[in-house]
Amino acid sequence: MTERQIEQFRDQVLTAAAVKRPLRIRGGGTKDWYGQALTGDILDTRGYCGIVDYEPTELVITARCGTPLAEIEAALAERGQMLAFEPPHFGAAATFGGAIAAGLSGPRRATSGALRDFVLGAVLMDGTGEVLTFGGQVMKNVAGYDVSRLLAGSMGTLGLMLQHSVKVLPLAVREATLRFELSEIDAIRRLNEWGGQPLPISASCWCDGVMTVRLAGAGAAVDAAVRQFGGEAVADGRAFWASLREQQQPFFTSGASAGADSLWRLSVPSTASAIVLKGAQLIEWGGAQRWLKAGSDAATAKNIRSAVTAVGGHATLFRGGDRSDNSVGVFQPLAPAIARIHERLKASFDPSHIFNPGRMY
Repeated sequence: MTERQIEQFRDQVLTAAAVKRPLRIRGGGTKDWYGQALTGDILDTRGYCGIVDYEPTELVITARCGTPLAEIEAALAERGQMLAFEPPHFGAAATFGGAIAAGLSGPRRATSGALRDFVLGAVLMDGTGEVLTFGGQVMKNVAGYDVSRLLAGSMGTLGLMLQHSVKVLPLAVREATLRFELSEIDAIRRLNEWGGQPLPISASCWCDGVMTVRLAGAGAAVDAAVRQFGGEAVADGRAFWASLREQQQPFFTSGASAGADSLWRLSVPSTASAIVLKGAQLIEWGGAQRWLKAGSDAATAKNIRSAVTAVGGHATLFRGGDRSDNSVGVFQPLAPAIARIHERLKASFDPSHIFNPGRMY
């Protein structure tokens, strides 16, 4: 069945390339809102699913692109393991391939690493229908590793990602969540102080004068950190971090205030102090990721990106806004040299420019 599905994919790709008709690669569709405006005929990946190989002792799992993300996580949990980058689902239909294509990481990213850091291998169908294999299924096999990582976050613009191998990690023996009342500046300062110490911090969140921290690791280390930190214990910490990962916290779900019709993602150095911008903010990743509720008109976008660039970061229009407005753009414009690299990569993998055209830039 899998070979038949690959042939069906190849037929669809070759037909689209012959007539220059765009293809919109789509799994569960839970992230359709992310990126630029959608175009093209849907190439549905959900039928190409299943865990191909999972060896807990090797800390590696390999699965096809259409495999439900929840199925991957359930299989890992049974063996006391996890996807350490905590990918957001944004819906029950989220797929493994969709998570890799979006390249989004959850609350643990600052301490465990980004999604792309865990990708070991990939199988890709390019714009000529050829199936290419990069990397491998064990951590020691690094052949083509950079190409495998390159596909993470590429939004399906380079080809149809058929299969991935990713590194997994053991679940923490113990977790604890603490809450503190702190100003934004004090929270950033304290997070950076803690970041320079051997503490079992695995996630952090500041919003509206309250900072929440997750500790995870060996029981003795977590217990010692709880005594050192003080603060208020959060009874159901797992629910809090899951709702933060899925953007179900009140900050994300409450009605937009006047002029704040969009959600911006600000990626900045963790040491950057408070960024003064009009709109409510939520801070994650020890200060390195900041969410801003603001407008998305051209003037506002320019002001946001100028302020973030000034501290060494970049800004993404994550949700909302007019995705067809080229004066704003979802992703911060690339430097000319980087843009040329993107163009050459696109031409190499997708010479007919049929895969998710314009989804990124």
